[in-house]
Amino acid sequence: MADSLQTPTEFERTDIGQIQISPEVIEVIAGLATVEVKGVAGMSGGFAGGIVELLGRKNLSKGVTVEVGQREAAVDVSVIVEYGHRLPEVASEIQRNVKRSIENMTGLNVVEVNVHIHDVHFAKTSEKHEDPDHIQRVK
Repeated sequence: MADSLQTPTEFERTDIGQIQISPEVIEVIAGLATVEVKGVAGMSGGFAGGIVELLGRKNLSKGVTVEVGQREAAVDVSVIVEYGHRLPEVASEIQRNVKRSIENMTGLNVVEVNVHIHDVHFAKTSEKHEDPDHIQRVK
């Protein structure tokens, strides 16, 4: 029965009370760390949700799921990458940035950062395309 009683870790208990970090906070940290990476166009709600949010939106935990224990965390992020960027490089940078941010801000050990690339975003072209059949008759 001694196994069922857990003594609070230093992370959870201080001299004046407990410290608890909500999984939603970890999601926001991971979301911010993800969108900081060059080449990330936005977050994706996943195939089930099908909702896409490009940068500039307010929901910072969109496309992020976390599993948080007493000392460790595992993170999954679903992203949309800008066309022209090397996908493996963007994904690796996301992994490094998410891990570093969560560990620095919370003290948790991040054991896994899984990056799911759901789409590639193409920038809208701002060039005007002339209709070849339309010739300007008046100057």
